[in-house]
Amino acid sequence: MRYFLILIPFFFGVSLFAQEGPRPPRKEKDSTKSEHNRTGLPSNANEKEEVEISIKDYKIISHTRDTTFLDTSLTIQKEYKYNYLRKDDFELMPFANIGQPYNKLGVDFERLNMFPKIGAKAKHYNYFETEDVDYYNVPTPVTDLFFKTTLEQGQLLDAMLTFNTSRRLNFSIAYKGFRSLGKYQYNQAESGNFRTTINYETKNRRYNIRGHIVAQDIEGEENGGINSKEEQFESGNTEFSDRNRVDVLFADVNNKILGKRYFIDHQYKLLRKIKDSSRTEKTSLAIGHVFNYETRYFRFEDGAENEYYGPAFLDAISDRARLKTMNNEFNLKFSNAKLGILEGNLTMYNYNYYFNSLLITEDQVIDNQLKGDEVILGAKYRNQIGGFKLNADVKYTLSGELTSNMMKVTAAYQINEKLNLRAAAHASARMPDYNFLLYQSDYSNYNWQNTEVFQNEKINGVQFDLESKFWGNLSLDYTTIDNYSYFGVDQNAIVEGYEQSAIKPFQENGVINHTKIKYAKEFRVGSFALNNTVMYQNVSQTNQVLNLPQLVTRNTLYFSSDVFKKAMFIQTGVTLKYFTAYNMDAYNAVLGEFYIQNNEELGSYPMLDFFINARVQQTRIYLKAEHFNSSFGKTNNFYAAPNYPYRDFVIRFGLVWNFFS
Repeated sequence: MRYFLILIPFFFGVSLFAQEGPRPPRKEKDSTKSEHNRTGLPSNANEKEEVEISIKDYKIISHTRDTTFLDTSLTIQKEYKYNYLRKDDFELMPFANIGQPYNKLGVDFERLNMFPKIGAKAKHYNYFETEDVDYYNVPTPVTDLFFKTTLEQGQLLDAMLTFNTSRRLNFSIAYKGFRSLGKYQYNQAESGNFRTTINYETKNRRYNIRGHIVAQDIEGEENGGINSKEEQFESGNTEFSDRNRVDVLFADVNNKILGKRYFIDHQYKLLRKIKDSSRTEKTSLAIGHVFNYETRYFRFEDGAENEYYGPAFLDAISDRARLKTMNNEFNLKFSNAKLGILEGNLTMYNYNYYFNSLLITEDQVIDNQLKGDEVILGAKYRNQIGGFKLNADVKYTLSGELTSNMMKVTAAYQINEKLNLRAAAHASARMPDYNFLLYQSDYSNYNWQNTEVFQNEKINGVQFDLESKFWGNLSLDYTTIDNYSYFGVDQNAIVEGYEQSAIKPFQENGVINHTKIKYAKEFRVGSFALNNTVMYQNVSQTNQVLNLPQLVTRNTLYFSSDVFKKAMFIQTGVTLKYFTAYNMDAYNAVLGEFYIQNNEELGSYPMLDFFINARVQQTRIYLKAEHFNSSFGKTNNFYAAPNYPYRDFVIRFGLVWNFFS
């Protein structure tokens, strides 16, 4: 409680400097220096004109060219996204330290990418993929500053600055830096994500280009989990309340992800017909080119051979997997105000996944490289007629061995302002990630080549969504998976009883059926609200290879109100998160992957968080007591994975601050 007493004066003291209402700056333009003002309308040459800039002028453009605007409000959804990932982590279960892997509570099998990844999925949650980078179009420079405390000797900071040199040329530069020592021994995590973007359009709007450069590194110590969980953790022994006293498995193990990417997307309009004076285009024909070059690297190091992972070729372990990809897409796009947008594209994809040398064993020769080219033919269609929207995307491989096809069709209909319906279908067939097909390690049991054995994973799914301001949001997702690929334990290869000495990739021969129903609804009475999200899942399978909780729920009871003569807006409440017990996936540090285990059920424990959030102008301030019920019971049973406990009670605070120039 002494932390609350220290923080409360700081938390509420900010209100002394508050002014009512967030508002971007007003710009005064001298018409003698420019023939157009900020809105692009002619100015009177004989007078100065003051232009009011709306918050909606600060546009954020996604990879798929969907446009939103900068939002400085404080909502319960902002509370859910105020975390290390800056995303709602409802379907994820974090480990004890920030920046470590997340176990899955729910799955989404829809593929966004045509090609396999390097693997090490458990280490990629904070990795900015091509689809995660946003572009900007702003009237004045704006800064987004995200700060949050971590656990012991570290902080989390994500800073972004976007600005323009003209109405048509916008830049952004951002860096997300993080470090946290953690409460347990040898549990440090750190990362750095640098991003810079450009977004440009010529004055006649015939040519536009956008692009980004991203450089990232994600590193963490791997202690293997606790060594004596019954005595030192589950018993609730106060001697080990200081988690630094708990014995862990490893002392000199770490892994790391490195990545660099260069991306350009540009197009030129060969033909364009203007509809009216508002510059709305009636018809256009454009050619485009998308270039994407990326290098990615995964490293695992162990200071000394450990029997936990089986026999090794060397005394000190140093594994390195590398992937270089280059993607060139050429497209032709026809747009018409009534007929919609039709695009045809041809993609040439080059990949090189490799290790340093061949591995020759008594049983086989394992290659050091997977290298090749893919040629893909695709088409897209998009149209909107009234409240009806249709999107279709189809890709088919003309030559290559990684992918067969991918398809997605979405139809949405807005009945009125309070009710939206959406239906989607997707299908794909492609090989699993590269580390399923080929892997080399200094640990002898972690070497395999499955290029001639594994087949395309075939995924087919349908989804129905209903969004209603009165009834709430309901989604139904049904998916079938054939040749499902997963990591598991080879029972015939276990060494000295250590199951992690025999982790292998497998493919399931039977078809898996996955059903997910998700419902979200908020009930409000005056200044009080109850926000609820409930998810039900069912998996039909011959063998137990996909383990998920049947029920996951998150319920937040909170109070919202203006205070200090409306100079500050506050939200305070309690969030409960709970999921039913299931065979949680176990974590393997050598691969940076989770694997299936069917020996231990975990879960079925509540996680309670208390929060106080406030908004002053464009600043949102956050204070949270995380998992404050961790010490309520006499025993501890809260795990994020076998041998990996979830975090204890901790108080964290921070802010999100937007500066307008």
